[in-house]
Amino acid sequence: MMLRLLFTVFSFFLFLNCFAVDDSTNVVVDSIAEKVTTSLDSTSKRRVYKFDVKEEIGPPIWRKMQKAFVEAEEWNADLILIDMNTYGGMVIHADSMRTKILNSKIPVWVFINNNAASAGALISIACDSIYMRKGANIGAATVVNQTGEAMPDKYQSYMRSTMRSTAEAKGRNPEIAQAMVDESIKVDGVSDSGKVLTFTAIEAMQHGFCEGMHESVKELLEANGFPEYELKTYVVTGLETFIGWMVNPAVSGILIMIIIGGIYFELQTPGVGFPIAAAILAALLYFTPLYLEGLAENWEVILFLVGIVLLAVEIFVLPGFGVAGISGAAFIVTSLILSLVGNVGFDFEFTMPQEIMTAFFTVMLSSVMGFFGSLYLAKKLLTTSALSSMVLASVQNKADGYVGVSASEAQLVGKEGVAFTVLRPSGKVQIDDEIYDATALMGFIDKGEAVIVSKYETAQLFVRKVSK
Repeated sequence: MMLRLLFTVFSFFLFLNCFAVDDSTNVVVDSIAEKVTTSLDSTSKRRVYKFDVKEEIGPPIWRKMQKAFVEAEEWNADLILIDMNTYGGMVIHADSMRTKILNSKIPVWVFINNNAASAGALISIACDSIYMRKGANIGAATVVNQTGEAMPDKYQSYMRSTMRSTAEAKGRNPEIAQAMVDESIKVDGVSDSGKVLTFTAIEAMQHGFCEGMHESVKELLEANGFPEYELKTYVVTGLETFIGWMVNPAVSGILIMIIIGGIYFELQTPGVGFPIAAAILAALLYFTPLYLEGLAENWEVILFLVGIVLLAVEIFVLPGFGVAGISGAAFIVTSLILSLVGNVGFDFEFTMPQEIMTAFFTVMLSSVMGFFGSLYLAKKLLTTSALSSMVLASVQNKADGYVGVSASEAQLVGKEGVAFTVLRPSGKVQIDDEIYDATALMGFIDKGEAVIVSKYETAQLFVRKVSK
């Protein structure tokens, strides 16, 4: 009724404006139009953008949050609602999420659906309003390692300070916030047991860490100024699902095996082609998801590429296995390890030691398995009948003009000599002052090393190093 009346008044003044010449009339009409437009806008549905935090706090959820906040701004959302159920995660990414919330131009509320522990508590306290479901909890923000043991005090000090400053920014009790981190902090009337503080929903309401209890998002919004609203939820794309699967430690381990095995296979049998192609594809699948997740950084990828270049220099430019080869291998392994670690640039201050050790053992174990796997596959593939179609099987008769090769070199089996050139694996050896073509049975043989002829097959000498 009121809207109809306002619209009638607006129409009347618009009609008068057709005949008026006084500028003051225009001002009155513009004022009435603005009020009517505002009234109409107030009855339109408000926009709520919902983002779920129901996984471990780490690079994937941090990347999703950045995209979600951009989408919310582009959609002109009136509110961002975080639906939370998490036991925590990595402090460094929780701090990034906290900062994103504190700097948001759009109000951010959190609905703790069940748990907001550790890093989840920090993120919740950064929100403008906290709502909880009955039976939900918030707190227990002590920094721990992967075994659940408390980290040294420098980690706890940083977390205490972050919790305290976040609570201050949102008008909440900073002493209570840091008591969620440090069991030695006692707050009168709140915590005097020497235990890390964790609130139930009722306790959180009593002490200003919860604005209300609700059983659903719908109930929460309707009870807090959103009787009618348009809800948009962040949707995980197929690409994000694929990336999440690819950064799984088991998948990363398999890719490392293919990278290391492919490189070694190609070194053993140069010119085959498919091993190095497999290694390149595996490297792309390994680094790309980690890069998108914020784990692998530019310099770590460059370190890997430099390692590949150094290995190529060692193989094609500098015979033998010296400084370039060792440095290249070290660079490759180091880049693979660091890409699994959540460091920021060259800052490893808040990188957990256990995280580095886990990455180290993952890469080393996968590398060893890739090395022995390449040896096994090389033996199988080069001797299997499956490759018979690639072998010349036709008979070359003497009557057709084919000339046989002398088999006198077969008498050299068992004799010793020296490598006249580097055998990688083919090269030349010197036996009794004569030079012969030969192939190393295993690995590389540097120039000048003592060798012994092991066998003679297909008009070719096969040698191995002489054991010292």
